[in-house]
Amino acid sequence: MKSKHRLGVVLAELIGGIVIFGLTLPGTVQGATFPEKGRPITVIMPSPAGGSSDTSTRLLLPLLEKELGTPVQIINKPGAGLQLGTTEIVRSRPDGYTLGYVVLPTVVTTYLDPNRQAIFSRKSFELLALLDNDPGIIAVKGNSPFKTLKDVIDAAKANPGKIRTTTSGIMSDDHIAAMETERVAGVKFSIVHFDGAVPGRNAVLGGHVEVYYGNVADVFALTGAGEIRVLALLGTKRSHFYPDVKTAEEQGYKVFSAGTFRGFVLPAGAPKEVQGVMGAALKKAINSNEYKTSMEKIGFVPLYMDAPAYGNLWTQFEIQAKKWLEWAREKN
Repeated sequence: MKSKHRLGVVLAELIGGIVIFGLTLPGTVQGATFPEKGRPITVIMPSPAGGSSDTSTRLLLPLLEKELGTPVQIINKPGAGLQLGTTEIVRSRPDGYTLGYVVLPTVVTTYLDPNRQAIFSRKSFELLALLDNDPGIIAVKGNSPFKTLKDVIDAAKANPGKIRTTTSGIMSDDHIAAMETERVAGVKFSIVHFDGAVPGRNAVLGGHVEVYYGNVADVFALTGAGEIRVLALLGTKRSHFYPDVKTAEEQGYKVFSAGTFRGFVLPAGAPKEVQGVMGAALKKAINSNEYKTSMEKIGFVPLYMDAPAYGNLWTQFEIQAKKWLEWAREKN
């Protein structure tokens, strides 16, 4: 009996010591350093390998590894207009070892569209940091007979529903821009949805689709070789990557697509301590001169936003999405 009593005293003292010194049992966030050295962190990428989203993230990973002191690996989960990979993100354990990559406006239009039956919403994510903004473009194959945006519009007017255009997915920024062009110019395209930018770009290069709706970085490497010709920028200003290309508005078509905004999230419920560590590491990596230089070479300009600013941008897209979804319903 005395031995049992003594064991109870020892255990009580041990537990008391843990409480007094602010320690916790192994495996808890407070008691373990995040991330554990050598334990890999996985980035779930909802886009196919080789696209601009995938490329820009792979350039960031070595810098993120340096900041976190542990390996960071990427896994591509494309499908269903980014919905498959995004679903994978929210189903992951919120322990910080699965980092999610999401795309605005696509993530918003997906969960706000009841037909998509998405299992996620704004509340499914802990926002960490915005990575970049990639402005929208309208482009054609290098040897296309369309030399200007007006040429495309005139052809669409003469052949309603015959001029084929790409998107990187249903209700992506490309899809929204194509629908807005239709409304502004009074035309009707045959809009072809692809799963990511790469398949759509390849369809244009192969002559299967006439017009490419995408983003600056999607075609940057191909414009110099003359394989792709950019006809218009869809933002409010020109891109220094294509200084001679006018915006759609300058050409008489008020199409204001803001392009793609890409950022990082964690599944909802990730501990605040983990969010803080990951957010700080992303800030340093994205804002580093090394990353800015490497991104410039492939047609990107990093645009860092912290979690609150990122959240405000997300809200603006939720407000605009109601209008875009109504456009899509009208087409159907």
